[in-house]
Amino acid sequence: MSPSTMKQWVVENKDNGFDGLAYKDAPVPTVGESEVLVKLQAASLNYRDLIIPMGKYPFPCAFPVIPASDGAGEVVEVGSKVTEFKKGDQVATLFNQGHQYGAVDIPATHTGLGGALDGTLREYGVFGEKGLVKAAKNLSPVENSTLTCAALTSWNALYGLKQLKPGQVVLVQGTGGVSIFGLQFAKAAGATVIATTSSDQKAAKLKQLGADHIINYKTDPNWGETARKLTPEGAGVDHIIEVGGAGTLKQSFKAIKFEGVISVIGFLGGLNPNEQPSILDTLSNICTVRGVYVGSKELMRDMVRAIEANNIHPVVDDKVFTLAETRDAYEYMWAQKHFGKLAIKIN
Repeated sequence: MSPSTMKQWVVENKDNGFDGLAYKDAPVPTVGESEVLVKLQAASLNYRDLIIPMGKYPFPCAFPVIPASDGAGEVVEVGSKVTEFKKGDQVATLFNQGHQYGAVDIPATHTGLGGALDGTLREYGVFGEKGLVKAAKNLSPVENSTLTCAALTSWNALYGLKQLKPGQVVLVQGTGGVSIFGLQFAKAAGATVIATTSSDQKAAKLKQLGADHIINYKTDPNWGETARKLTPEGAGVDHIIEVGGAGTLKQSFKAIKFEGVISVIGFLGGLNPNEQPSILDTLSNICTVRGVYVGSKELMRDMVRAIEANNIHPVVDDKVFTLAETRDAYEYMWAQKHFGKLAIKIN
């Protein structure tokens, strides 16, 4: 029997930043006929979770909302019409609950956990049967809790439009969750990986994870041309996981191969329009620039199978917070003290 009450975090509104986060008691939600009650064991944070309380998230949100999209836990109850899951199953959450197959559409963008719908920073959560996947069998709950957003976004970047092939070259930027997953997925596929960073310490960790080439973008601001020179015959990079936005896109164009794909995932480098390349740069560089909005349940299942087959383990920061320490976790991540994914242990 699950308890009748639980602890949860709530973002009250979009105006107060982290001060708008409230830690509250709440009733454990009841299960509908097509729903699943999950005892959440872990959650992880993404950059989006930090900017939602600041009102800077560009996708649909509804306030008040329980934050965070990423979570993993154990099924404790299923509705009468649920067939995919049973009590005791280990599961992970799907980011856009309505994105099941194929391309994302506008209605699916209104089903994002932790923004439009209540998320995972709570002890128990009810989710539609379609909004969960079986967790990776080789991973702990903390590790599984990192798959929902960053991992699936990287997988979509490399396999959602033009599939990565062995021997191709992938460039990842920095050491955040999306980039680290991109490095791991690319190496598992037999690709060459070029990674950028500003820290010698982080460069050493990237080498340990299998990066073939590392460029310090602080000492080499023209890293795009440097990356191109590292590719076979100087032809350029096949896939770039672009997390910097306007601050790095100009260099990504310098690095990309003809018919390569730049997957735009974030804007950590800022939104300065003066640094923004023109849309015509796609023509002069003969490449595809694609915005990636996480991925479907179908893609997430494919990703979990790949993680199990290759025994890939997410890189989780050494510091793991408790649910009660969530506000501290937000501050820690905002200060960029983390390496890889930042996790919160719940149960």
